[in-house]
Amino acid sequence: MPEYTINVNGQQKKVEAVPDMPLLWVLRDLLGLTGSKYGCGIGACGACSVLIDGEEMRSCRFPISDVGAAKVTTIEGLSKDGSHPLQEAWIEHDVPQCGYCQTGNIMAAAGMLRSKPNPTDADIDEALGSHVCRCGTYTRMREAIKAAARGVK
Repeated sequence: MPEYTINVNGQQKKVEAVPDMPLLWVLRDLLGLTGSKYGCGIGACGACSVLIDGEEMRSCRFPISDVGAAKVTTIEGLSKDGSHPLQEAWIEHDVPQCGYCQTGNIMAAAGMLRSKPNPTDADIDEALGSHVCRCGTYTRMREAIKAAARGVK
């Protein structure tokens, strides 16, 4: 089985995996980073979203063999203690209900804020538009993202 060295949350990690193993399973099963969730397995729901070189990517559809030298950031890599502005704003604005989709939404928001530090409603809707949240907390997500962008809880 091939061995891969990947940069995850700022650390080099070695894993043995078949080339087509989805990054999601590498993160969860081989590295114990369970923040990214399995939702649909076809990249449609967004629960598995991570950042690859700062851009949102659905890890369930991204094979380990394509990671290369890219930097992978998971929800665990945003902060060690939940103090990232998005994580704090998520709590302050009571966004999570069941919580299953939340890590994917936070990662999508983090990727968007890198390129659009002062997002409009349309920017936020575009960034989160393909994410599925059964609880329907999209309005609170939008408020939390705007608050995080302002640096306000």
